[in-house]
Amino acid sequence: MLKYITRLLLFTCLFTGYTQESAVVTNQKDSLVYKQPYGLRVGVDLSKVALSYFNEDYTGLEIVGDYRLSQNLYLAGELGREEKRQTEILGNGINEGDILLYDFTPSGNYIKLGVDLNTYDNWYGMNNSIYIGGRYAFSTFKQTLNAYQIYDTNRYWNADGFTAGSGELTGEYSGLNASWLEFLFGVKVEMFKNLYLGASARLMFLVSNKDSGVMTNLWIPGFTKVTDGSNFGVNYNYTISYMIPLYKKAKKKKPEISQ
Repeated sequence: MLKYITRLLLFTCLFTGYTQESAVVTNQKDSLVYKQPYGLRVGVDLSKVALSYFNEDYTGLEIVGDYRLSQNLYLAGELGREEKRQTEILGNGINEGDILLYDFTPSGNYIKLGVDLNTYDNWYGMNNSIYIGGRYAFSTFKQTLNAYQIYDTNRYWNADGFTAGSGELTGEYSGLNASWLEFLFGVKVEMFKNLYLGASARLMFLVSNKDSGVMTNLWIPGFTKVTDGSNFGVNYNYTISYMIPLYKKAKKKKPEISQ
């Protein structure tokens, strides 16, 4: 989690420097009126695209979007699909005596809906944001159990303590689902007109988790890794998005008083 927070703080520092360099200071006697764009912003999660390319055990795509409701409030959400092969090995995975505990592949779809609140007071004419937000998320998925081993307490007949799992239990288990809540902190920077780069860190709490009855859900699409004995999780994303302006609303800016 510290790694994700460090990345986000670095991104925020770069964001602050960028906005200060781009600011335009105006001093007029009369109030200024600036028409801000309102519309739909749509993009993709770059981290999932990159991970799909570099990791042969993972395939994922997430579409992100938000719609501006007021000066600082956005209706936001994400829609995605993920598949990841998971293995757990007793040992370092290199030695001949290492033991494969389990090998499974979860895959499915998820949707997240909620709101974002911009807490950043933009310079005049800018549309960047430092925001907090919340989501309710729901995922439907299946899980394929490829292989597993069972710990055998009878060490007399089985010296290493593990026996191969029954082939009757391996196979695909569908109809699984989970839901969770997310609290997030993020930034969005307008690099070019209507084109934004963004990043967010998310703290998640698992509300419901329906498993197959054969094994627990150790990895859920959209939620990712499930920690044994805890309903909390951490996730992040890096996005690129484009805003489709639909209309503009005027915002009055009070003039600065010259000393």
